[in-house]
Amino acid sequence: MRSEQTAFAERLRAALESAGIEPSPAALVKLLARQGANNVTPQAVSAWLGGKHLPKQENLRALADIVGMEPHLLAFGGPSFQGVRDEHTAWPDRVRAHDRLAFEAYLTLPEPQRKLVRELIDMLAERAPRRPR
Repeated sequence: MRSEQTAFAERLRAALESAGIEPSPAALVKLLARQGANNVTPQAVSAWLGGKHLPKQENLRALADIVGMEPHLLAFGGPSFQGVRDEHTAWPDRVRAHDRLAFEAYLTLPEPQRKLVRELIDMLAERAPRRPR
């Protein structure tokens, strides 16, 4: 059983790195809360990252959403898939998990608050130096 937990921890850390997310228990607790996972403690996340425990199914699904993977691949691994993925195909590679989650949170806002966020982004973008894409 220990090897399954260790393998999961390695997949989770690699998926987090690939998604540009720091493998910090505190950061993951916040991201999991945004995904609707309840009662996740930094100690539990630390145990997942350290290969001591496996997450419950609902937490596994939330972790998979955060890193943009299918839950079964995060849980059990599998051959690397080189074909077209159905999920998240609209997101360019430069859009990281934190940005996707922020946009998903934005979509839950009522229209007046969305308008305010758009205006704030426009104002900040006007003042920011232009970066090449």
